[in-house]
Amino acid sequence: MNDEDPMRDAVLRAMLPHVARLGWTPAALSAGLRDAGQPAAAGAGLFPRGMPGVVAQFAMLADREMVAAAGPLEGLRTPARIRALILARLAWLEPWRDAERRAVGLLALPWNAAAGGAILARTADSLWLAAGDDSTGFSRHSKRVTLGSVYAATLAFWLRDPAPAPGATAAFLDRRLDQVAQLGRRLRRTT
Repeated sequence: MNDEDPMRDAVLRAMLPHVARLGWTPAALSAGLRDAGQPAAAGAGLFPRGMPGVVAQFAMLADREMVAAAGPLEGLRTPARIRALILARLAWLEPWRDAERRAVGLLALPWNAAAGGAILARTADSLWLAAGDDSTGFSRHSKRVTLGSVYAATLAFWLRDPAPAPGATAAFLDRRLDQVAQLGRRLRRTT
């Protein structure tokens, strides 16, 4: 699926206000299509994979918005770039916290596990690419797996109910990033 499809994005943006009440359901998609001025029949053509495809489009939109919201990253070291990107992504998601919570719930269903894994992998890749990483081979994969786990843990912390106090998510993320850095230092000493 092409992630920069203006029509998909327009329908998704129109759908988001309905997701908090209706969930990631055909009813929410129908409401979004109506609000975007599209016929109900357009849903199957725009999102042939159903609700997991709609959620994937939501994640791709969040990835693009994250990069735009993070601002200039030149002059920052890589960990600071990653931190800025993750916090920018969560800031963009803030108005859609309930939609993100419901998306995580939908992707946690066993039959959607592959879609959820693919979405997390794509977000981790988007984070690294936006941070300027162009590594290849094992290093590329290990960095993305590690960052995927950091992002997933941070997202879970951010989504908890009640919502964390201001700054709590950033502090949580800082601790996760510090743990990864400590692990990296230990591994370098042992090799």
